[in-house]
Amino acid sequence: MSIVSSVNAIFTKEEIDINNCEFILSITDSDAVNEIFTIARSITDTISGRKIYLRGLIEVSNICRKNCYYCGIRRDNAKIQRYTLSFDEIALAIQYCYEAGFGSIVLQAGEQSGENFISLITRSIQYAKRISNGTLGITLSLGEQTEDTFRKWFESGADRYLLRIETSDPLLYAMLHPKDHSFNKRLDCLYTLQKIGYQVGTGVMIGVPGQTITHLAQDVLFFKRMDVDMIGMGPYVVHPDTPTGTIAQNHYNKTKIVQRTLLMIALTRIVCRDVNIASTTALEVLDGTAVLNSFYAGANVKMINVTPEHYKRYYDLYQGKTEKGVAAHQQFEQLITKHGFAIAYYSKGDPVHFYTRREQCR
Repeated sequence: MSIVSSVNAIFTKEEIDINNCEFILSITDSDAVNEIFTIARSITDTISGRKIYLRGLIEVSNICRKNCYYCGIRRDNAKIQRYTLSFDEIALAIQYCYEAGFGSIVLQAGEQSGENFISLITRSIQYAKRISNGTLGITLSLGEQTEDTFRKWFESGADRYLLRIETSDPLLYAMLHPKDHSFNKRLDCLYTLQKIGYQVGTGVMIGVPGQTITHLAQDVLFFKRMDVDMIGMGPYVVHPDTPTGTIAQNHYNKTKIVQRTLLMIALTRIVCRDVNIASTTALEVLDGTAVLNSFYAGANVKMINVTPEHYKRYYDLYQGKTEKGVAAHQQFEQLITKHGFAIAYYSKGDPVHFYTRREQCR
C-alpha cells in the first residue's frame, strides 16, 4: 500500500489513535503531506468556508512573574527593557481594530496578578465592549490567574481565554519550567475557564529539546480530550538569552520544525474538526511562506500585531520576532486573496466548537 493510500485509510476511521497520529506526524513524502492538507482544508471549508478571522494583537506588558526556561520575557532575563502600556495606548489600539473591521482583539501580556494590572485589563475590556456596542470579540492571554480574576474579566465582557499548556506531558513540562511551576495548576486553570463560560484555547510548542513524535501525538489527543475551542500552537523559536535556547542552538532544524508544525495543524483540524486554529507569528518568523501553507493545512485565524510601534521590540519572546504592524494587515490580505481566501471583516469569528460543546453540556 502506498503512503497516500495509508493516509486515506487512516482518515476513514471513526477514531484516530496515538499510533495513527505518530504515523501522520512522521510523514515526509510530499504527495502524502499534500493529501493530509487537502483533507484538513476540506473539513475547514465545511466548518467555516474560506474565511480567515482576524485578531488584533495588543501586547499590553512584558512584565512576567514566571521564569519559563524557553521564554525571552522570563522574570530573570535582565537584558530586556520592561514596559506596561497605558490605558490610553491600549484604547487607541482597540479603536484601530474596531474601525478596521478586525472583529476581535487579543490582550496579551506576561503573567501578573497585581491589582493595578487586573484593573487595567478590566477597564480595557469594558472599553472595547462599549465602543463596539458589544460586537468586538475579546480574547485574553494573560497566564494563570485566580478564579476570582478570571470571573471578573469574564463578567466585564471577555469572550475567550488562551492558556497554552506548551506540552501535555508532565515530565517534558517539568524540563521546560522551574520547580515552582505546576503542570496540574495549569490544567486546573483550563477547567476553571471552561466552568466560568469562556471560549477556551490552549496549545503547544513544536520542536523544543527533548520532544518526540509521541509527545506531539499525545498533544493532539489532549486537545480532543480537553474539549477546547481554540488551538494556538507554533514552532519553538530559539531565544539565546534563555536556558532552553542555550541547549537548542546546536540541534535546531528549522525546516523539519516548520513541516512538523504544518502537520500538527492539519492533524489537529482532522481530529478536533470544528475548533479555531491560529496561524502563529512564530511560524512566520521561521518561514514566511509557511503562513499561506498553514491555511491550506486547516488554520482559520490570523493575529495582526497592533501594539504601539515603540514597544514591539521589547515583547521579545523569541529571536527574530517580527515587528510588523498595521502594514502587515494589508500585506496579509493581498496574499490570501490571491489564493482564494477572504478576511471575515466585522466578524467575531467564534469557534463553532464552543456552541457545540455548550449544547452538549445542557
